[in-house]
Amino acid sequence: MLEQLAINSNTYHGYSLEEAVKGASEAGFTQIELAAVKEHTAHVLPDMSPGELQDVKQLLLDYGMKCVGIGAHSNVMRKDGVENLLKSIDLAVEFNCKYIVTATGDAHGDTDVIEDERVLAANLQPIIEKCETLNKLLVLETHGNNYPTGSSLKKLSKMLHKRVKINYDTANVIFYGNVLPYGDLEASVDYVEFIHLKDKLGVNNEWNFPAIGDGNLDFGRIFATLKKGNYKGPISIEVEFTPAGPANLEEVNDSVQRSFNYLSRIIG
Repeated sequence: MLEQLAINSNTYHGYSLEEAVKGASEAGFTQIELAAVKEHTAHVLPDMSPGELQDVKQLLLDYGMKCVGIGAHSNVMRKDGVENLLKSIDLAVEFNCKYIVTATGDAHGDTDVIEDERVLAANLQPIIEKCETLNKLLVLETHGNNYPTGSSLKKLSKMLHKRVKINYDTANVIFYGNVLPYGDLEASVDYVEFIHLKDKLGVNNEWNFPAIGDGNLDFGRIFATLKKGNYKGPISIEVEFTPAGPANLEEVNDSVQRSFNYLSRIIG
């Protein structure tokens, strides 16, 4: 499964895409999920000029890095969120990747309560239609108030469309859903098409996501479930630190390197 590993460029929140690509490449990664979240981690955005997009492509080429997904978190319960996600699908075309990643609410501080799933389904319809036309897959992340677990997203995706699957975040299910990932992943793995591999320290609702292997999660157990479920999609590594963030770029690079080394030992 080592060949499925990627770095989520959101790990380098606050740093440039070039710093992210360079650091991840030196750590051993050859694949990347490009963060496309306006006003948070905007390493790529749908309103970039053709020249800017070409510069990103050249950067990836220079470091032998392949894009496996576009992390375009958008609040799809709002009109502007739907519009942004529709435009972001074009980035998946631009970078020749299969997956467009989002949750249903805000990327941070999601307080929306979805009382009527028919509204959500209607909002997602044009996104699903565009994914169908362009042969892309919409993967909804275990995140926020409404769908914090794989089990809840499996029910939703079954209701919606074959183009809607799960992006399973191994730590978000603890932080947002107050459940450990083991049984929940086993129950939903047949609908999982993308993974955010994230570790967790502290109490369940504490924002503390260290380097992979530094936290409390049993990744041997997680990978056993993925192997049993014949999971073939990307495994995007994400380190989000604490609310204070990393001290500097060196700390980010060190966490990325240690994550890669740890995973190489247990699945290499």
